[in-house]
Amino acid sequence: MDEITVNNYCLLRGRMTEVPRYSHSARGEDFYHFPLEISRLSGTTDIINIISRSSLLDDIEVKKNCNLCIEGTLRSFNNKSGAGPKLVITVFAKEMYFEPGDDENIIELRGTICKPPSFRATPMGREICDLMLAVNRPYGRSDYLPCITWGLKAREAAQWSVGTSVILNGRIQSRNYTKIINGEYFEKTAYEVSVINICKDT
Repeated sequence: MDEITVNNYCLLRGRMTEVPRYSHSARGEDFYHFPLEISRLSGTTDIINIISRSSLLDDIEVKKNCNLCIEGTLRSFNNKSGAGPKLVITVFAKEMYFEPGDDENIIELRGTICKPPSFRATPMGREICDLMLAVNRPYGRSDYLPCITWGLKAREAAQWSVGTSVILNGRIQSRNYTKIINGEYFEKTAYEVSVINICKDT
């Protein structure tokens, strides 16, 4: 099993809500992107952005509203263009296939805390801790992935320091919010890993 699979693995099953569109080319390959809609047990949906090689899409006949199962890795990209979010979060598909069943949203990460944890409580008293995790890729690169922990796990994570190595599992979630820019209101979407279990990597 390669290092990237050990450090960063996600399994998603959901509905393709738009046909794939061209994203970019690299090393002689074309890449496409599309949104995958995944329902939670609560009925809320997460819209996860998927990036795929054209060759992977060519292997199966995909179309809008089809149900897909995707195995891949969660990636981050630092957007320096000034347009859109500064940290772009996507899932890079390594396997893609049709498989019946309930929607799935599973992610497993091993990485290092790269910013001081941020602990807070909601107006309703729920305790939350935000973490930024650096997850290694091959060839010396890393992905920087925002994670959010809750309750007792949040209190524990708040005591950790930059450089702490952790293992976690959870799900990828999308969250809509409103941002005011020069007096105007803009609807934005944030992506993060909602942590179910987390512990130090000993």
